[in-house]
Amino acid sequence: MGSEAQIEPAETVASPLAARLEGEPTPSSKAKKKLVRRSDRDYSQAARRSFQAAFLLLNIWLGSIFYFWVRQFEPGGASTSMRRPAGVEGWLPIAGLMNLRYVFLERHVPRLHPAGMFLLVSFLAISFLFHKAFCSWLCPVGTISEYLWRAGRKLFGRNFHFPRWLDLALRSLKYLLLSFFVFAVMSMGAGEISAFMSSPYGLIADVRMLNFFRHLGETAAIVLAILGVASLFVQNFWCRYLCPYGALLGLTALASPTGIRRNAESCIDCAKCAKACPSALPVDKLVTIKSAECTGCLECVAVCPANETLSIALAKLPGMVPQPRPVPVWAMAAGIAILFFGIVGFAKTSGCWDSPVPNAIYQELVPHADEVQHAGPAD
Repeated sequence: MGSEAQIEPAETVASPLAARLEGEPTPSSKAKKKLVRRSDRDYSQAARRSFQAAFLLLNIWLGSIFYFWVRQFEPGGASTSMRRPAGVEGWLPIAGLMNLRYVFLERHVPRLHPAGMFLLVSFLAISFLFHKAFCSWLCPVGTISEYLWRAGRKLFGRNFHFPRWLDLALRSLKYLLLSFFVFAVMSMGAGEISAFMSSPYGLIADVRMLNFFRHLGETAAIVLAILGVASLFVQNFWCRYLCPYGALLGLTALASPTGIRRNAESCIDCAKCAKACPSALPVDKLVTIKSAECTGCLECVAVCPANETLSIALAKLPGMVPQPRPVPVWAMAAGIAILFFGIVGFAKTSGCWDSPVPNAIYQELVPHADEVQHAGPAD
């Protein structure tokens, strides 16, 4: 926050004494608070969009390498010296969850698809410390979804909201999907997980994921088109109602030591924060926003005109004096980067990143990836 603040009246209202002297009726409500306008420049959205763009480009780069790596094992494909990019396992969240359970059961890192587990751990850590920030800062699907509803707002002049009862019902779907996957994974023992990962299906689950988009069927194309159109009209349609990954990160964020805090004393009740919130949270009515739907996007902080009124800050503990200090945007951005690169770097330097699968096995399995069947949970 800047050291200089401009003081402006939020609304001019005659004092009760002046009203009586001038013979005017006494206002029934008290005068609104004066606006102490922010003089600092908000960098939260510039920082967030930089992270979104960087992570989207990273995924496109990894996907391109993975595509050419897969093509070399298919008929007509040219041989390449490129190695399989283990980072694509970030698109295998169920495999990551299975391996995380394996670690808890066996106390050592599994050999197959370990990168997916470490990426999941990094996203959970980011969500715990910075309130589900993965969804609004890093997730490529979240980034695309955000730009779709922004495009919809420009095209149609607004976004649409479901009635509260329908919104609550639809939001429960992602938790139902998460419950299904968690139950399936938690019911597996270490031996079952190991057997699944070393099965033909488990070995090339990432290849099947790539083929899903390469050989998109009519039904899948229609479903994706419906989700895309729905995202134009409803903010973050997929993320809000259907994404089980987001549901897991949201539940993790409920235990976060940070949250959006509103200073009720300096708040002028303009409700700009609530209107800006993509998750439709009543930011203007709460002191601390602790919701599984908050993605830590800081949109509310960016639009707030009042000085030192909205910020992401550490939670206030009972008896804590003074109030917890806000977390600067640069510290949040640095924290997200440190957690992501730190955990990924640890996995790489400790030799727990790549899957030690010989190319000869991929040469045998990849050409027939779409024919491989499985008998258990899979991505």
